This record gives sequence, structure tokens and C-alpha cells, in this order.
Amino acid sequence: MQNSTGLFISFEGIDGAGKSTHIEAVAQAFEAQGRSVTRTREPGGTPLAETLRQLVLNDPMDALTESLLVFAARRDHIQRVIAPALAQGRVVLCDRFTDATFAYQGAGRGFDLGVLQTLEQWVQSSGDKASALLQPQLTIWFDLPPTVAAARLVEARVPDKFESQPLAFFETVAGGYAARFVREPQRFARINANQSLHAVREDVMAALAAKAFLVGAPGA
Repeated sequence: MQNSTGLFISFEGIDGAGKSTHIEAVAQAFEAQGRSVTRTREPGGTPLAETLRQLVLNDPMDALTESLLVFAARRDHIQRVIAPALAQGRVVLCDRFTDATFAYQGAGRGFDLGVLQTLEQWVQSSGDKASALLQPQLTIWFDLPPTVAAARLVEARVPDKFESQPLAFFETVAGGYAARFVREPQRFARINANQSLHAVREDVMAALAAKAFLVGAPGA
């Protein structure tokens, strides 16, 4: 499903890591180099997926129901937004993708990783067994100590059911992200998010330049 003319970049990290702050700057950098950019998020990105997002973030449910809703939203998102944008040669910048499901539902909620891998295969392939899964060409992971993230969330908006979880939950989620990083290090750019905004921005732009996605990318 992945189209070589497009570019798919995901942004990951625990709540409070600050990833969303940098997506707009990355979009502007690509647009300055003449690329068309699609900004999107998960769960969400389509009317159906946004409806499912509200259920996942706010309604009580078990981990299986949560995972099924997340992957249902992802399937609609891929079909209606991500795959068409990549086919058009656009840069897709996605605030979270499947790594978040393995971190939050898998590690954080303790759900069966094997089931998540099966859902990943079903949802992110074209149905042809020989086809590769749709995955980002680059995942920018904002790695932040959960204690720092928790302090940032104290001053955030009214928290959803994940943001209001105790510190131990975020420590487990952070471990889930670390496990995904170890599994596919070539796909990840690990960013130390416990720095100044300027320093984090410089590291993000350097990661994009290292992949030759952006040429002469500014630090901020």
C-alpha cells in the first residue's frame, strides 16, 4: 500500500511529550520546499474516525473493545486519507499511528500483542499476502520521562481518560514505545523531548535531514 512518491511520517510519544507542538513546524518546512502536506491524527482524520476517537478517549470499555475501535478508525483513515494522499505524492504527517496502539493498548492496558499484530496485518495491508504493511517511512518518537510528562499534564486542558491515568500507566506506555523502537530502530528517530523547545526542534529537523527528506532544514 505504501507509495514511493509520497512520504509518510508519524509523530509518537506519551501524553505531555510535546510532539504536537512540532508538527506544524515540520509541515511548514516541507511546504517551503514545494511539497504538498496532509496533516492528520489518530485516532481520527475522517468523520467516522473522529467519532470513534471520542468513544475511545472518553467512554469506559475493555482493552479489546478499545483496540477494535482504534483499528476500525485506522482502517477508515488509511482508505480515505492516508493512502490517497500518498498516491498523490503528498507528505502525510500523522499525530500518532500504530505504535501508539502497541504502547497504550498493548503495554499500558496489558492487551495481547499477538492480537494487535493480527489486527495490524488486517488493517494495514491491501489484502494481498505478498504486500508490505503500510507503515511510516519515519517515526519521530518524542522520548520524555513520564515524571516530566505528568508535570506538564497538570497544566493541560481537562484530561481525557488516558491523560488522567496515574504515573505508573505512563511508565508502562513509555516502555511500550521503547519496545517498538528496539524492534524497528531503522524506522525511528528517537528525540530527547526533555530539552528546550528550540533544542527539540533542531533535533527533529536534523532527523528529517538525515533521511534526506528535508534539505538544509532550519533548526527552528
